[in-house]
Amino acid sequence: MSGWTLADLPSQAGRTAIVTGTGGLGLEDALALAGAGAEVIVAGRNPDKGAAALARIRQAVPEARVAFEPLDLASLASVAAFAERMAGSRDRIDLLINNAAVMAPPTRQVSADGHELQFATNHLGHFALAARLLPLLRRAGAPRIVSLSSVAARSGRIAFDDLQSERAYRPMAVYSQSKLACLMFALELQRRSDAGGWGLASLAAHPGIARTDLLPNGAGARSVGGLARSLLWFLFQPVAQGALPTLYAAAAPAAKAGGYYGPIRLGETRGAPGPARIPAQALDEAAAARLWEMSERLAGVSFPEVR
Repeated sequence: MSGWTLADLPSQAGRTAIVTGTGGLGLEDALALAGAGAEVIVAGRNPDKGAAALARIRQAVPEARVAFEPLDLASLASVAAFAERMAGSRDRIDLLINNAAVMAPPTRQVSADGHELQFATNHLGHFALAARLLPLLRRAGAPRIVSLSSVAARSGRIAFDDLQSERAYRPMAVYSQSKLACLMFALELQRRSDAGGWGLASLAAHPGIARTDLLPNGAGARSVGGLARSLLWFLFQPVAQGALPTLYAAAAPAAKAGGYYGPIRLGETRGAPGPARIPAQALDEAAAARLWEMSERLAGVSFPEVR
């Protein structure tokens, strides 16, 4: 398994996948899944970027079954509308990849619903999306949800006393919190699926350090991170390589429900996919349950009750 590559991706014929995000890792995920025969729905905010993503996929895979659907994860109304469209046009969803993210904008910003933007986009929007798509996922034979975390989650903590970073906003600390929340959600979702008999496999993945536009788009091209991405490009592994842990979690038969996967070399920053180290704070089940309850309230959604 340590040498798993795209060539090992099993056939995805007959599966329907939703991937959030139109560029970077999300585009590589969608391209690989479409190439393996899946019907892929690319979900994102920008229709122009969506059209460009479809063009790239169709150029590489002329027979691809791929479509773009508008989805703004920073708007709970947009999430609800997207899920309603899916329910009206699909009888099931086999795979949901919660990939799209905002990283470290230099000043605090808020979503359409008034939530801090990184927490809203990276965690809360995907939490709401999973809740609203759960009925469609449960109709699939072996549904999976893959949530994208980050090596930054290692330094994250859930600031329950300032979850929206209203008292203190430090861009990378807030990003780390959001990515820790993504990992805790994935693990808690598996526990609840097991307890409730939902038949769902929830996994998490991280890309190591990959050459995406996440840093320059969020922090800015002339920020420290943006300049590092531009000038020290050789320290970042190619995006297609960074996408492999997600694809492994999404499709490899050996990927385990409740598992966490990332690159296996140089402190999980690069290399082939394998099991990733789960930070101790992500294993706090009481904190995960508290975060879950707060997320349901903030997102205005509810999962089936587990007793």
